[in-house]
Amino acid sequence: MAELILKVEQLSLAFGGVKALTDVSFSVKKGAVFSIIGPNGAGKTSMLNCISGRYQPNQGQVIFQDKDVTHLQPNDRADLGMGRTFQNLALFGHLSVLDNIMVGRHHLLKNNWLTGPLYWLSNAQTEELEHRRRVEEIIDFLEISHIRKAIAGTLSYGLRKRVELARAMALNPKMILLDEPMAGMNLEEKEDMARYILDLNEEFDITVVMIEHDMGVVMDISHEVMVLDFGKKLICGLPEEVMADPHVKRAYLGIDDDDITLQEVS
Repeated sequence: MAELILKVEQLSLAFGGVKALTDVSFSVKKGAVFSIIGPNGAGKTSMLNCISGRYQPNQGQVIFQDKDVTHLQPNDRADLGMGRTFQNLALFGHLSVLDNIMVGRHHLLKNNWLTGPLYWLSNAQTEELEHRRRVEEIIDFLEISHIRKAIAGTLSYGLRKRVELARAMALNPKMILLDEPMAGMNLEEKEDMARYILDLNEEFDITVVMIEHDMGVVMDISHEVMVLDFGKKLICGLPEEVMADPHVKRAYLGIDDDDITLQEVS
């Protein structure tokens, strides 16, 4: 049996009288690409917010690497190896690409306000050089060397998405949460992003939990898929099994045709 990196158990979340999630349970295997799909308003981003610590669920547990992290703050979860990107970009628009990515290394810094001023006498210089080396590796991996000194707010949407992925990778995560990483991209940009996600999964051994609406991408790169509908789990399994399920076709695709093709859903 494959080792589990994440378990969500009977998780529920409500905003006043509105139920965003209701008794949702699932698990993610270490090293997997796990996709969460569903119609708008199904609770997908709410689920990622509960996993990352932005929201506190009304009930249930989030267990990451056998540790109950349900009540931990987002920065504490980052310390444990959980990274995150956002549907709406959360970059520092006035900073350079390099500085935005360096922010992702902040929680890994060992020097503090006491040792930092002794830059030349302590190991602060060595530590900074090591972090910068790691950031340069990520920049090379995502092929953004040509914009490393550019101001993030001046970049195209697709490049800013790539920079946000770089910052999440800079956290040195064991698992990364991607909220619609390909939203707003053209076909070429989507193909590039799909390749980067597969490579960071395979080459960097990072588990990926992803929300994505492009069914072609979901079918191509996911190991498992979970479908949410009105905050409830419909099904979780292999991509081809999920897309063949009649409940998914009715709830997500709005059809009952058993002969639907992948081209039609994408």
